[in-house]
Amino acid sequence: MDIRNFPKVTVILRGYTYEQVRSVVEVLAESKFETAVEITLNSPDVFNTIEKISQAFGHQIMVGAGTVLNHEGAVKSIKAGAKFLLSPIMMSKETLQYCKERQIITVPSAFTPTEIYQSFQDGADIVKIFPAARLGSKFISDVQAPLGKLPLMVVGGINGDNAAEYFKAGASYVGIGSGIFNKEDILNQNEPGLKESLSLFQKKIFS
Repeated sequence: MDIRNFPKVTVILRGYTYEQVRSVVEVLAESKFETAVEITLNSPDVFNTIEKISQAFGHQIMVGAGTVLNHEGAVKSIKAGAKFLLSPIMMSKETLQYCKERQIITVPSAFTPTEIYQSFQDGADIVKIFPAARLGSKFISDVQAPLGKLPLMVVGGINGDNAAEYFKAGASYVGIGSGIFNKEDILNQNEPGLKESLSLFQKKIFS
C-alpha cells in the first residue's frame, strides 16, 4: 500500500467497546473527513471489533490496530482486517517484513534520531514520534535537517490547538486520541457531541 494515500490524521481509539468505536467511526464516515482509525489492542474484544469495523467501514475509512507490541499481535490484527499497524515501540524486522509482504503499513515508534533512522533501515513505512509533545515541534524540523524529509507521524499530546504547528515543522501525519473527542461522548455514544467536537477540530487545523 502506498503511504501517499495514507490519511494525514489518525484517530486513536483506546479502551472502547465495539459499540463505542462504531459510534465514532459512523460520525467520521458521515463527515467525509479523511481519517484513519486506530483501534488499540488494549481494548475489550479488540480483534472482533477490528473485524466488524473493517467489514462495515473499510471501504470509507482506513482501519488499523495500535499498541501492537509483538509479532503475535501483528499477525492477529492483520487477520482481523487491520490495514496498518502502530506501536509505541520499535518493531522487529520479522514483523516489518511480514507486513510488507502483505501490503500492511507499519508505523513503529521512535524517540531519538538513531531510532528513527534504524526503523526506516529495518523497513518501516512511517515512523511515529512518541511522545511527540515531550520533544516539541522543533524536534521534527531539527531531525530532518540531517536525515532529510521523512514520513513522520507525531503522537502524544497532539490536539486541534497544536497539530498545525507540527505539520508546519515537517510532520507528515498526526495521531490524536483525546485531542479530538470528549471521552464521555464516546462512552455515552453521544452523536451530537461527537459531531460538534469533530467540526471544531477540523476548523482548528484547517484555519
